[in-house]
Amino acid sequence: MRPYADRMQELMVGTAQAASSVRNLALLQQHDEVKRVGIVLVTGDRGLAGPFNGQVLRRGFELERTARAAGQDVAWLAVGRKGGSSLRFRRYELAGEWAGFADKPSYHDAQAVAHRLAELYEAEEVDRALLVYNRYESALVQRVTTTELLPIGEDVLTADEWLGKKGPSADFIYEPEPEEILERLLPVYLETEIYRALLDSAAAFLASQMNAMRSASKNAGELIDNLTLSLNRARQAQITQEILEIVAGADALAG
Repeated sequence: MRPYADRMQELMVGTAQAASSVRNLALLQQHDEVKRVGIVLVTGDRGLAGPFNGQVLRRGFELERTARAAGQDVAWLAVGRKGGSSLRFRRYELAGEWAGFADKPSYHDAQAVAHRLAELYEAEEVDRALLVYNRYESALVQRVTTTELLPIGEDVLTADEWLGKKGPSADFIYEPEPEEILERLLPVYLETEIYRALLDSAAAFLASQMNAMRSASKNAGELIDNLTLSLNRARQAQITQEILEIVAGADALAG
């Protein structure tokens, strides 16, 4: 999914540079004042995965403290049962909640999250949207990552390095106009970024769960060895005590 998402951004950059104006596109418009921040937490549907869920929640609460220190409210959106239950336990109201696909997300799931997020942003119920998830680095490393989804910043649309990756850029004839194409691309770009995060999180969850189970099995094995050793020592001490009592009794009878 990562190469596809990179190609999507490259296509969007080229279209944006060909457009004469992007001022009428809602997902690109920065609100005059950031009064409310939307935080999307991507967690698992299950536990027994080490720090996987906890570290996402901690990062989310850190972002909440930063936002509230700046005088901003927070709107929570939870992907995954663990995130949703933790937020409800703390009596937070959820502006969106999805569960049941954390292990194997589909593009349709990403669309549902993206549509709700775009709806909140266009209605000015949130002025900024952040996505917090575990990025899969390797089977042993899952890194908590924060991505700003909305508004889609100018740094994304003016990233000249994307056009230079495939060599000299060519001149294209756009049909329909670049502005109309970009209007259709922006929601797809948002869905793609969320889908990439969901897949990253799913891979990271499975790796984290595997590591947690390996660690639990190792700890259980060590505990069994220690208990077995203690049991053998106690049994040996009891046998030795019984032998001493028998010997002492025999000596008393002989005397």
